[in-house]
Amino acid sequence: MPGMTLTEKILFQHAIGWQKDHVQAGDLLSISVDWTMASELAWNGMNQTYTALGRPPLFNRDRFYLALDHTVDPVTLANDPRTQRLVHLSRTFAQEAQLRYFFDANETIMHTEFYRQLVRPGEVVLGADSHTSSHGGMGAFAIGLGGADIAIAMVLGKSWILVPEAIRVHYRNRLPFGLTGKDVILKTLGTLGRNTVAMERTVEYTADHPEDFTTDFRFTIANMTAEFGGLNGIFAPDARTAEAMQRRVQAEFREGGYWFRADEDARYVDRFDIELSTLSPQIAKPFSPDNVVAIEDVAGQKLDGCFIGACTTTQEELVLGALVLEAGFKRGWQPEESGKRLVIPGSKEVRLNLEKAGLLTFYELAGFRIGEPGCSMCLGIASDRAEPDEVWLTSQNRNFHNRMGKGSLAWLASGPAVAASAFHMQITDPRPLLAEIDQDKWRRITGAGEPLPEVVISEPVRSAGEEAADESAAVSSDSGSTVQGRVQRFGDNVDTDAMIPGEFCHLSDLKEIGEKAFYHVRPDFVERVRAGEDILVAGEGWGSGSSREHAAWALKGAGVKAIIAKSFAYIHKRNLVNEAIPFIILRDETFYQAVADGDSVEVDLAAGEVRHGGVSYRGEGLPEIMRKIMASGGIVPHVKKKLAAD
Repeated sequence: MPGMTLTEKILFQHAIGWQKDHVQAGDLLSISVDWTMASELAWNGMNQTYTALGRPPLFNRDRFYLALDHTVDPVTLANDPRTQRLVHLSRTFAQEAQLRYFFDANETIMHTEFYRQLVRPGEVVLGADSHTSSHGGMGAFAIGLGGADIAIAMVLGKSWILVPEAIRVHYRNRLPFGLTGKDVILKTLGTLGRNTVAMERTVEYTADHPEDFTTDFRFTIANMTAEFGGLNGIFAPDARTAEAMQRRVQAEFREGGYWFRADEDARYVDRFDIELSTLSPQIAKPFSPDNVVAIEDVAGQKLDGCFIGACTTTQEELVLGALVLEAGFKRGWQPEESGKRLVIPGSKEVRLNLEKAGLLTFYELAGFRIGEPGCSMCLGIASDRAEPDEVWLTSQNRNFHNRMGKGSLAWLASGPAVAASAFHMQITDPRPLLAEIDQDKWRRITGAGEPLPEVVISEPVRSAGEEAADESAAVSSDSGSTVQGRVQRFGDNVDTDAMIPGEFCHLSDLKEIGEKAFYHVRPDFVERVRAGEDILVAGEGWGSGSSREHAAWALKGAGVKAIIAKSFAYIHKRNLVNEAIPFIILRDETFYQAVADGDSVEVDLAAGEVRHGGVSYRGEGLPEIMRKIMASGGIVPHVKKKLAAD
């Protein structure tokens, strides 16, 4: 049997009706799903899909996890009718479905408590949020998808997937004390690039010393695999994983799962090494998470604000940040009075742990306001947001244009680096303060150094089941239509934040959503589409970033006829399929050299060709399942047709 990657083993274990003794990249699988998850912002769209399906019973109401975190800080929740509507929708559904795992507003950031208390190794987790990749830190296969995909998996208990290609990123030697998973993943992004080698692939992380990597450390790296461009990021489960599970509240989640490892002869399309021993704290400058430099290269940069929070910032980083502040106070440092400072613990549990350890006091003394759990400034759509032209150092995961608020300038760093910089409101290397931390105190607070449990590694078995992924039916001729129009040109890595800002993701009317397409970055976009420039031509990584299906709805509502790009981010591509929005993957550089804004093009979807200036360019064919969904008019009519046939 050919060797399998860790991801392939998990997918093989979950494949329904699969007859082979292994899976490999490119195989189309129907898979059982262990968990589906969403936030109130995602449920807004999911509720429409669920209603279109007839609001059937959930496949397993105890394995759908719903947390209200994106828009629900107390001020916004009390005063904003849009947020109140989103919360009402979610609360009503939680009661209707009798969800076991419903976390109301300001209880947890979506991924925090799920990771700390529920997910197990080897499980398949589908979430309506791109940072669902976080749960690969516990050895799960966890991916973000659009809300329609999640609503359908929530109802059916299964989904489909093309087994991804895999790369391996290996971390060599040991990391200096006080550097975090954020520094490591920023170094990885800076070295390898966003939406390059990881694009649409699984990223399997290994290390010379995996015992050094706590599950909090792994969480951050897996979380920002979304920024790397990967479909998922994953660490092999080991004693560190078992250690974290043993701390859980519910006994049923202290054990179980699938404890697999990649085979020695597993197939990776590429392997990369990152050296840790010489690593310094890393900073990502605006406006990309891979625009990375060492902190010493930007030390002294003046700041208007400091934010420590968002899903990527773990309890471990919050502890380190507090200890850095304590070390600063011991030096006699005092915080500048003019600074804006905010810290958001990831959950009530994390906040309580920090209080018990006496660490929140240091944040308060340093001038930080301690907020309630939620996405907060990372999304910049609730009451906490940066003002135009303000420079913020933040421990969040994205620094796109307008991410923290219109006109904001976000610089990314680790929690300890933000803490050190908060004293004088300028970027400050935390290493001198880290060197003064009492490491015995650190170990007492975090439990580091305690004996690790034994684990037993197993192998996957072929699951029983009658249904394999269905590729048999012919594709309707509807998918072979030809569209004509004129071109709007875009560059590389156009993210979904640009397509539709988060502030408009509460909308549900397609026409109204379409009016907001590219609202901040290309204000004349809709006008140009309606004037006939309705075929979009872009470069690499179209649709990267957030999983929001509102991005696809914005394109559809604006009247876009088709999209041509060199590559598409995986989640957005599925959202285009689910909404039956035509697109073609075309890599021929001569086309991009020849085509200009306003040029007329013809897109032959059946042939997978683009015609421009009398020349035909051949694109890549789509998998049969995608073509069938698009031929049905989208995912909802496709599933309803299948349910009627069953």
